[in-house]
Amino acid sequence: MNDREPVHPATPADVTDIVTGLVLVHRGGRGWKLAFGTAGLLTAVLVAAIVVLLARGVGIWGVTMPVAWGFAIANYVWWIGIGMAGTFISAALYLTRQGWRSALNRFAEAMTVFALAVSALFPVLHLGRPWFAYWLAPYPDRMGLWPQWRSALVWDFFAIAAYVVVSVIYFYVALVPDFAAVRDRTRSRGRQVLYGILAMGWRGEAREWERHATLTKILAGLAVPLVFSVHSMVALDFSEGLLPGWHSTIFPPFFVAGALFSGAAMVIVLAVSLRRAYGLEDFITPEHLDKLAKLMLAVGWVVTYGYAAEIFTAYYGGDPYDIAIQRHRMQGAYAWLFWATIACNTLSIQALWWPRMRTNPVALVTISLLVLAGMWMERFMLIVTSLYRDFLPSSWGMFHPTVWDFAFLLGSMGLFALLFLVFVRVAPVLSIAELRRHAAHRVDPRP
Repeated sequence: MNDREPVHPATPADVTDIVTGLVLVHRGGRGWKLAFGTAGLLTAVLVAAIVVLLARGVGIWGVTMPVAWGFAIANYVWWIGIGMAGTFISAALYLTRQGWRSALNRFAEAMTVFALAVSALFPVLHLGRPWFAYWLAPYPDRMGLWPQWRSALVWDFFAIAAYVVVSVIYFYVALVPDFAAVRDRTRSRGRQVLYGILAMGWRGEAREWERHATLTKILAGLAVPLVFSVHSMVALDFSEGLLPGWHSTIFPPFFVAGALFSGAAMVIVLAVSLRRAYGLEDFITPEHLDKLAKLMLAVGWVVTYGYAAEIFTAYYGGDPYDIAIQRHRMQGAYAWLFWATIACNTLSIQALWWPRMRTNPVALVTISLLVLAGMWMERFMLIVTSLYRDFLPSSWGMFHPTVWDFAFLLGSMGLFALLFLVFVRVAPVLSIAELRRHAAHRVDPRP
């Protein structure tokens, strides 16, 4: 989006000037405007699709019996998986005191918040009558219409709600000192008022920093287990069903690994894009890209193990229905989907064994986009291939997506991109406080 040379911050003051300058001075250029326009157009498509859905019902999608779940739930699981990794990367690296997180944590946390916002649309819209979505929550009701507490869908609601609350607070708390830095450097009265409100009166006193560190540590400690609980609950939505292909005890850890896999891929795409667009090569270094690539490779192998374990347990268990579903996936009508998933999620990441590939931005983005596509196809395969062939041949049927299915998928991508593009214009995209700390350590390396 710009062609200026990368900067090399030598002091903490340089860090503050550079990062606040991205908000106060840098306007993004023609590339940002083009991206914003494209994202806005796709978001408009999503809004139009939602209006049509509310007017005509879920029949505009390709869902029918026996495939009553389709793109909407695949989109939901895909987006919520992407949203899991951002806060996990930030919180887990914070708790283990990994200094390299300071260049990644801010936009990774933003990715989580925006991905969760997008994912929340799909289960609500899939209800058919989304205005009754509040029925999932316990509320005073004379009619006694309480949620079914034995249903994983209810557990899913509470797990996601808890994770959203913790993620948003964790994200905002980290932003408070940086909002104060922007407030103190802007000359616009309107911005001084806006960022002053967002900074909540932050003055940078020692007591404030102490309380800030304590609260951050508590929130990080809550966020890490919530990552595992949320996607485990999503996995139970499937594994509680008795359909072959769903009824599996391996799903909770498999879903967690898949979420970290797709989330790490999205973090790489955002890191490389920001690094290129804003000349942040000195902040987001090849070392950061290398470590993110290693993380994606590691969780990718866990996902690959999950694929192998699922096939092995089906044949080892000897259940004819489980064996049949595996054969359908590999040889049936959706065989192309299965092998495309394997190619994207298993074969593509093998290039990351070479150090040069782990630090090559073009290669990393290409592999990450393949992984994101592969993880969406895997979610779609999990849903559709377990439904279109069930126990009774008389109820078999194919799933044919409609133009509205694709409109919701592309529109959700546009909404996510729109939210992120607005974020990089109004908030510090890197953590000023943590980068200042590292810059000060470079200037005076004494402990």
